[in-house]
Amino acid sequence: MANVQNSADDYALSRVPTEARLPMWEVMLVRVGALTSLAQFMMGAALGYGMTFWQAFWATMLGSVILEAVSFLIGYTGVREGLSTSLLARWTGFGKYGSGILGLIIAIGCSGWFGIQNSVFAQGLDQSLGGVLGFPLAATLTGLFVTLIVIFGFKWLSWTAKIAVPGFLLVIAYGIYQVLKGHQLGDLIASPPPGPALSIGVAATMVAGGYMIGAIVTPDMSRYCRNGKDVLWMTLIGTVVGLIVNMIAVLMAHAVASDDVLTIIMQTTGVLGAAIVIFATVKINDINLYASSLGITAAIDSFFRKKVNRGMVTLVIGVIGTLLSVLGILDKFVNFLVFLGIFVPPVGGIMVVDYFILKRHRKILDETREKGLLPDTAEGLNPITIIAWILGSATGYLIEIGIPSLNSLVVAGLSYYIGMKLFDQNKRQNSTEVNKAIYYK
Repeated sequence: MANVQNSADDYALSRVPTEARLPMWEVMLVRVGALTSLAQFMMGAALGYGMTFWQAFWATMLGSVILEAVSFLIGYTGVREGLSTSLLARWTGFGKYGSGILGLIIAIGCSGWFGIQNSVFAQGLDQSLGGVLGFPLAATLTGLFVTLIVIFGFKWLSWTAKIAVPGFLLVIAYGIYQVLKGHQLGDLIASPPPGPALSIGVAATMVAGGYMIGAIVTPDMSRYCRNGKDVLWMTLIGTVVGLIVNMIAVLMAHAVASDDVLTIIMQTTGVLGAAIVIFATVKINDINLYASSLGITAAIDSFFRKKVNRGMVTLVIGVIGTLLSVLGILDKFVNFLVFLGIFVPPVGGIMVVDYFILKRHRKILDETREKGLLPDTAEGLNPITIIAWILGSATGYLIEIGIPSLNSLVVAGLSYYIGMKLFDQNKRQNSTEVNKAIYYK
């Protein structure tokens, strides 16, 4: 019973110990699972519909390089400290209450996407079975299925990835084989886009922005790696596989002259292929629910000093998300979830600046890490962080030039760095003046 309890809690409010770390390939499979999903294929098809092959390639490459840089830097902090993003934020600029707010934003956003993608999974399952289940029953079964996986923690996510990832990749490989049987590869690469043109800037924004939140929550996965080299390979291989899936989707969109993903998959791989690809949605959805459970657990601990079991949190939000997807309510909140997503990318800039450049809490983190503990104290709420967070979010929302998610991350990081330097300088000046006053008195 104790083992089940520990598995369900999954080190939500503590460091992942050395003995619980996993081989790189197991963590990598979970990461790859997030990038080999129906959502990733949809993005590639959208690029292929509006761009030439090489335009799509360079746009994907640009977005992927940005994602890799952010993922590795944030992921490295996760493996070094053994902490999830929501918990790590306490000692990387956000403080106790700031990290609680971040945990809630991640939880609400990821829970919402869990419910929406559960609807996609359920509709695909119901269609594959000829409508015998009906959407409400199918959505209930798929939602509870994913919830059960996530309750038992990261190791179950890894087992699911071992099934879903190879199945997805086999279907995609068969699909591209079918496409190349009827088309010359050179002709597809040289063919014009079948739909309205997309600019490289917009396309790179789709690639980088579409998974930026996933990059920020990399520590949720990387804390199970054994060292920084494992994090590098885990993120790099995941990024490369995502790039390959994107480019295959581009070729398929050119061959079928459509951006309708189900049409593309049905025409190239048939009903079984479509069913497997839809099943692969489980991989991105269990990560949504997993990040949600960690965010809520950390937020409750931050605000109320109450440690709740992550497994129970997962059960509650999984049931709620499933119910809302059955009722179709979440589909009306897509714009809200997209809006909520603008608050997450700036987090990466603040965390990287605090951990790698300012190193404000590195000493206490190093001391407690050697003992396998967490620091006893954390600042309550850093006003400089809040200002930088707002400035970064506003930049991402209001300025559309370039890549908004990257703009928001950079602006937040720079604002935080400058703000903290000015704050420290002012603090030193005040201290000096006080000392002088005492001396002359």
